[in-house]
Amino acid sequence: MSIESYIVNDMEMCQITEKIGDLKRKFNELTYSHMPVGKDGVYIGSISENDVRCFDAEKTLADYQYALEGFYARESDNWLDTLETFAQNQANIVPVLGSENQYLGYLELSDILLQFNETPFLNEPGGIVILEKGSLDYSFSEIGQIIESQNARISGMFVSSQENDLTQITVKVNASGLNEILQTLRRYGYTIISEHQEDLYSKNLKERSRYLDRYLNI
Repeated sequence: MSIESYIVNDMEMCQITEKIGDLKRKFNELTYSHMPVGKDGVYIGSISENDVRCFDAEKTLADYQYALEGFYARESDNWLDTLETFAQNQANIVPVLGSENQYLGYLELSDILLQFNETPFLNEPGGIVILEKGSLDYSFSEIGQIIESQNARISGMFVSSQENDLTQITVKVNASGLNEILQTLRRYGYTIISEHQEDLYSKNLKERSRYLDRYLNI
């Protein structure tokens, strides 16, 4: 889905000649992490509130042009692209540029997150399963085949972590019971990171552990 309907155009770009003191006052009145900055009507980057707080109030943005961050979105981008831009730049506002690099307005993080909340991944019933396997060994197609072979449906799947040659995959599964799915995934070498009440394998391990504890304490 395009972000065009989410563009807000109630804020003009700050000018590179603007005084830092004026910017500090603007940030006091707003809750934005950044403000778009322009020069001769052209967007040249965004300045963060954290940086502005450290700058000399009597100087201008031109004195700190090196601190501008050049991120932006295109009006033709989809909302998932822009969500990545928000995350990579730790921003709650992203300027939007047209096809000729003209400044059109900005996006607010809350609006994009609202769009994410309306996806089947979040608003459809189902269970969240977090899997782990070697980064060169896992396969989305394999995971999908395993889950669908148990007459279940996948509402969404993404890589949620990669560290030390291990990858974690988060899957939203639409199924009445997960036990058979979890056992089949284990047979294919996937470690189940998430905990599930339906997981008989996990229950058996816990019961055996409690039995062993009682035996050792006799």
